[in-house]
Amino acid sequence: MGLSRPTAAAAVAAGVVALGVGPVAASPMRVPALWKNCTNVDKRYPHGVGKLRAHDHTSGTRVTNFRRSTRLYRIAMSYNSARGYNLDRDKDGIACEKR
Repeated sequence: MGLSRPTAAAAVAAGVVALGVGPVAASPMRVPALWKNCTNVDKRYPHGVGKLRAHDHTSGTRVTNFRRSTRLYRIAMSYNSARGYNLDRDKDGIACEKR
């Protein structure tokens, strides 16, 4: 006859304690250098990175030659929001846009 679930879980927990293996502390997420600031983004994407159908919000000449990739924009924003970086200051769907 097999072990019941509570007994099996207790056996696994006892084995972990006996081996000296404990929970692993979560390490802070490292931000790739590319997404740390607009200077770095501009080296790879000179006019910025934006969502597929994004439109620049400006009173002057609109930026239209940015890299259109919703996936890249979301990656940039995931690091942006978690670390307080400001890659898309005007929140128009284009990070680090430059004329």
